[in-house]
Amino acid sequence: MNKKSFASLLVCLLATGGLVACSSSNADWQKASSQGTVAAYRSFIQHHPDDPRVQQARNRIESLQDKQAWEAAKSTGTEAAYQHYLSRYPDGAYTAEAQGALTGLKETSAWQSAKAAGTAAAYEAFVHDYPNAAQASEAQARIDKLAGYQVELGRYRSANAANAAAKQLKAHFASLLTEVHVVAPSGAEKLTTLRSQQMSRAAALAACTQLRRARQSCTVVKIQAKAGGLSLSGI
Repeated sequence: MNKKSFASLLVCLLATGGLVACSSSNADWQKASSQGTVAAYRSFIQHHPDDPRVQQARNRIESLQDKQAWEAAKSTGTEAAYQHYLSRYPDGAYTAEAQGALTGLKETSAWQSAKAAGTAAAYEAFVHDYPNAAQASEAQARIDKLAGYQVELGRYRSANAANAAAKQLKAHFASLLTEVHVVAPSGAEKLTTLRSQQMSRAAALAACTQLRRARQSCTVVKIQAKAGGLSLSGI
């Protein structure tokens, strides 16, 4: 008999006052361990509340319940199910897996919402919230395709000069410039600006390259949404 078994036997004898009761607790413990169920360990605790293995039985019950809760969450496979598991077992054996599964579901849901919206702003929000998502690179590609870019074609001191330049640009570069917008000055800006139609980043860069070859100065700018209107950032 090893020291641990001897100690358990001694405690048992002292607690119960007899070998028969101790033998019964050992047999019940073997039975509970063999069955390995919550009910079996609860039965052991109920019948032997003073046995030194009660805490071990409680630990096994907790472990079994943790596993059962995790299996139920996986079987349901919803955000609510994983959140429920995490709320019950924040330090459980399957916490990391639950958090990973929950993040995956949230990413998928957010991606579907972004695709349904189909706007650059929606894709930008997705990339911001889930930069490491599997769909992040595709979202960025769609941003580059959908985001509003323009080619800035010049700035003029007067609206008349800008309008005249706009007519000439449209006549000379009709294949590149389907529209030429005359943008009046606002705020601290004092010059009237000419800008192309909105296009993708790649199209704006390609258009500006061709314009420069024809000795027409230009700058590619990205239109960015902000409170109260739009702002431009150069590329």
